[in-house]
This record gives sequence, C-alpha cells and structure tokens, in this order.
Amino acid sequence: MVTTIKKLGKRKRIAMVAHDHRKADLIDWAVYNKTVLAKHEIFATGTTGRLVEEALDRPVKKFMSGPLGGDQQIGSMIANGEIDVLIFFWDPMQAQPHDSDVKALLRLGVLWNIPMACDRATADFLMTSHFMHDEYDAVVPDFTEYLTRPIEKDE
Repeated sequence: MVTTIKKLGKRKRIAMVAHDHRKADLIDWAVYNKTVLAKHEIFATGTTGRLVEEALDRPVKKFMSGPLGGDQQIGSMIANGEIDVLIFFWDPMQAQPHDSDVKALLRLGVLWNIPMACDRATADFLMTSHFMHDEYDAVVPDFTEYLTRPIEKDE
C-alpha cells in the first residue's frame, strides 16, 4: 500500500469523547492534564464538550451528542485529516444504543493512523510523549488504489 506523510504541528487537534459512565473519568483526566491540553485545540461531542469546557475554563469546539451524530461528525473530521488525536473514554461494561457509531469511530481512527486512547493510562502516555509537544510526521495510508480498482464479485 502506498503511504503519504502528514505533518502534525506542535499544536494538535484533539477530539474528546466519553460515554455517560466515563465522563467523570475524562473530566478528571482533562483537569489533571490542563496545562498540556491548553497548548492544543480541543473538539468534543455534546455534553462531554460542555463539561470539558467548564472544567478547563477554555473554549472547546462542540459537536452534537454522540448518539445524535457527534461521533460521525468527529469521524468525518478524522477522514478529512482534521483531527490529530482521539481520546475516547468508552464504557466496555454498558451496552451502547449507538454501538455501531462507536465501532465506526474507532475504525476510522485506526484506518487513518491517528493516535488514540480509550483509557486513562494510554491517554497519559500520549500526553507525555515528546511527539505531543513537537512536530510529527505521521504515515497516512493512501487509499487511491481502492477508488480506482475494479470491484470484485464477492465484495
């Protein structure tokens, strides 16, 4: 597969999402990382965005609630190269009525090779990585071949 390089600047575009039972964890984590997060641009789904904005006392670009389309809005930004990092505190112990949206969002993060954290420990590792504070050359797959190849019978 052909790849390209996408330069991530020092100021990253971070998307934050949290399921209801994980919102308090995400807010606690965000407050703990307030100084680091202040150097970046924050995006978030619905209520999570409002809570992060209040806790950090700084603007957050807010989308719709996840189940109402916020997950897809962030997914679209990932596909368009407009999100650099995804912090998604999802709840593995609760059934989600929009589980297909959750899987689609995580799939896009992996597909477009963006750093993702789904728990506090991984989020802490991301925030303390020197790559969060410097420019970074991200390897991004080039899916052009999928647009031009013939469709197989069993696809």
